[in-house]
Amino acid sequence: MKILKNFVVLAIILKTVLLASCSKDEKVSIVTEKNIKTQMIEAFEEGYNELENGDVLFAAKKFNEAELLFPQSTWAPKAALMAAYAYYSQDYYYDAEYELNRFLKVYPNEKNVPYAHYLLGMIYYERIVDEKKDLKPLVMAEEKFKFIEKNYPNTDFALDSTYKLDLIQDYLASKEMYVGIHYVKKNKWVAAINRFKNVVEKYDETSFIDEALHRLVELHYKLGLIDESQKYASLLGYNYQSSEWYSKSYKIFNENYKTKLEIKKEKKGIFKKFKELLY
Repeated sequence: MKILKNFVVLAIILKTVLLASCSKDEKVSIVTEKNIKTQMIEAFEEGYNELENGDVLFAAKKFNEAELLFPQSTWAPKAALMAAYAYYSQDYYYDAEYELNRFLKVYPNEKNVPYAHYLLGMIYYERIVDEKKDLKPLVMAEEKFKFIEKNYPNTDFALDSTYKLDLIQDYLASKEMYVGIHYVKKNKWVAAINRFKNVVEKYDETSFIDEALHRLVELHYKLGLIDESQKYASLLGYNYQSSEWYSKSYKIFNENYKTKLEIKKEKKGIFKKFKELLY
């Protein structure tokens, strides 16, 4: 009887352990599934907080982690884009470019694709230093902003792309002017003329057009090509008669003509002499 009683007690204990084990297993399974979503959201939020605090490298790492934790989630493309923006915000352009190209490849139909293209354009644009540097960032930025204008015409990104394209035209024109003036200093007249012609033909809506025309007047006159020189002088006078560059061109054909700047300097010199007489 005692043995039977002990057996019953043992059976009850075993049953309790088994039930607890099964219950525990089920709970672990549910909690694990829930934790993936929770961890993904927590990683995203942590990345966002770190981005606001200025630690963009750790922020990008957390956004990448969020994407990897739950790649099927609608949060995944957002996390990928946020990683790219984190790098961009502190001028880690190469990392940002890599993340954006990966985003466009992995999520080609995501609604924020236009923004990804725009951010790529801004990365190329912000690599532009001045007219003395490599043209590659200028060309890449121009191509990307034209792509946005064509494919997403009714967006704010297209509007800003148009504005950026106007600025890029100025940059490209300044590059041509810089190289042209460099050739002038080296007495390479023909090479210089070709550069200034590029400005007139390709960048006629930029702020460098009147100077380029004057340079063509000057160089053709120097080479004895008077008709060509007068042709560009007429074009300059017709369109930019109020420009200081027109005054300089006019002086080439009229040696006694004085530009406004020269007259101003003369007046300043006379006033200086007048002051010397008084003191």
